[in-house]
Amino acid sequence: MTPQCCTPPRPAATPPAPAIANSVSGQFDTTGMVTLQGGQFWMGSDSHVSYPTDAEGPVRPVQLAPFLIDTCAVSNDDFAEFVAATGYRTDAERLGWSYVFAGFLPAALRRASARPTRTPWWCAVEGARWDLPEGPGSEIDGRGCHPVVHISWNDAHAFAGWAGKRLPTEAEWEYAARGGLNQARYPWGDELDPGGEYRCNIWRGTFPVKNTAVDGYRGTASVDAFGPNGFGLYNMCGNVWEWCADWWSTEHQTDAVSLTGPATGTDKVIRGGSYLCHESYCFRYRVSARSANTPDSSSGHAGFRCAADLATARSGTS
Repeated sequence: MTPQCCTPPRPAATPPAPAIANSVSGQFDTTGMVTLQGGQFWMGSDSHVSYPTDAEGPVRPVQLAPFLIDTCAVSNDDFAEFVAATGYRTDAERLGWSYVFAGFLPAALRRASARPTRTPWWCAVEGARWDLPEGPGSEIDGRGCHPVVHISWNDAHAFAGWAGKRLPTEAEWEYAARGGLNQARYPWGDELDPGGEYRCNIWRGTFPVKNTAVDGYRGTASVDAFGPNGFGLYNMCGNVWEWCADWWSTEHQTDAVSLTGPATGTDKVIRGGSYLCHESYCFRYRVSARSANTPDSSSGHAGFRCAADLATARSGTS
């Protein structure tokens, strides 16, 4: 069964919106991206802290070609530019609702919103969307540099196409998150808070009743909060889940190949965990951890970053 303990799926599927081509200039812009040289790395984990049904293991060699990836997740300001240029409507807008963490809502709205049985801390809030992240009456003013949320895989794919980019494969995402470290638990090493220094935005306290926010955030943080990993990438763990290109699978190739995932499926891979992850419930803010959700699902803790092939950068066009 696809793990959805902290990423609730929509109860019914809907046809995706039409793909949007780059309607600004057709030019590919490498601003805010870094080039990673690829090569062979060891993907996955056999650690006792992993979830067997997630199929993080076995640890396996994977060979990757060079590629580019965004240093930060796509922000509200970035997404606003896309919407202004294209008139795009997200799945949350077309379907009329999205999942919001109950602790962010006033009591009346919590009571009026349906909740998934398995994850009752989520509320299906009518009108919640990328620019109304807590539903009607909320706004993103002051959060322009925070990651855009309430984004489905379909939405992320559309943005990437408009920007002349693509979503990273799961293997590319993990290689990038590791920052050059071999089999470390986090992008910076094996200790969560080395020397007492907070390195990521996750749930601090007792989930889901009390978040002490000692790392500075109850919800999303800016896309460049905390320090970057060894590749110069920010928030590869915590803050928001990030969509990958691949369909979900628990069957892994174990030879050194450039993995792209299965050709078909029902759920798309998400990586990195979020500000709602806690070791007691969803210890998936590790670089090898993985989860998935349906391509039309959206929530207040799911976003994305883009990648691109080197050939795209060299040609300067999408």
